[in-house]
Amino acid sequence: MKKEDKSVIIEQLAATVNAYPNFYLTNIEALNAEKTSQLRRMCFKQNVKLIVVKNSLLKKALDNLDGDFSPLDIALKGNTAVMFAEAANAPAKLIKEFTKGAKKGEGAKPELKAAYVQESFYIGAENLEALVNIKSKNELIADVIALLESPAKNVISALQSGGQTLCGVLKTLEER
Repeated sequence: MKKEDKSVIIEQLAATVNAYPNFYLTNIEALNAEKTSQLRRMCFKQNVKLIVVKNSLLKKALDNLDGDFSPLDIALKGNTAVMFAEAANAPAKLIKEFTKGAKKGEGAKPELKAAYVQESFYIGAENLEALVNIKSKNELIADVIALLESPAKNVISALQSGGQTLCGVLKTLEER
């Protein structure tokens, strides 16, 4: 590959990393063509961009960006595919769903190598479950709003039920 081609690829990778707030480094080397196509279709449906990259080019692209991505260096070995997503947990859920049917002997591929999610680094496949359970910003805002609304709803409910009880007592007294 020519040096000019490499620099273009590095610039494209850097632009893609800047465009997405979250990305996952995965290993998909053991997947055959059919499984790879199935994975790509699932990624497309869930708005996850899947790119197979050369480790050295990805490292150079990350070095060209603002911020320190050096914790990911240990994951840049072997075959690497990068999953880019807007939602923090979308690639993790996709990996978990895709590997659900894998038998123990064949190994669960795609395998999580590392992830950069919400400005934090997750290194190793053991972090997959934690990444699946990460809530997006919108989900957290919805939880906070629900917690804030709960006491107000309880007060209104108590006032309404008390009024109905009082009304029932007055009607009973009136009938006597």
